[in-house]
Amino acid sequence: MTVIVRPLGEADRAAWEPLWRGYNAFYERPSIADDITQTTWTRFMAPGVPMYVLGAFEDHRLLGIAQYLFHFSTTAIGLSCYLQDLFTVPEARGKGVGRSLIAAVYAAAEEAGSPRVYWHTHETNHHAMLLYDKVAQKSGFLVYRKLF
Repeated sequence: MTVIVRPLGEADRAAWEPLWRGYNAFYERPSIADDITQTTWTRFMAPGVPMYVLGAFEDHRLLGIAQYLFHFSTTAIGLSCYLQDLFTVPEARGKGVGRSLIAAVYAAAEEAGSPRVYWHTHETNHHAMLLYDKVAQKSGFLVYRKLF
């Protein structure tokens, strides 16, 4: 499989949205409101907003997305890179698409001078963790949150 990873642009919105919705469905999130979807896309496209979206393509078909952002940290001078969302269409899983997207995020973080890339996944996402265990180290930290 020959995969091309590149930043998504305005013309990619129609291809991106089913994967965005698929990602949220995978994690059994309630339906994401249209205004959140629109705001998220607008942030990706806005110059100066440190949120980015990459797409993995094979023959012009979008097979996967990686959405990441940069933020300050109390433990480093350089901006940390948070890989917030990673999703591939089911038929592309296990074929190197996720690995290609992660490698592209690593490259973007390195170019930006970021000292680290990190992400979270659900403890039941065993298939993805087979890849994650090969390309990164588990931090040992657990995530706590309170929703409002």
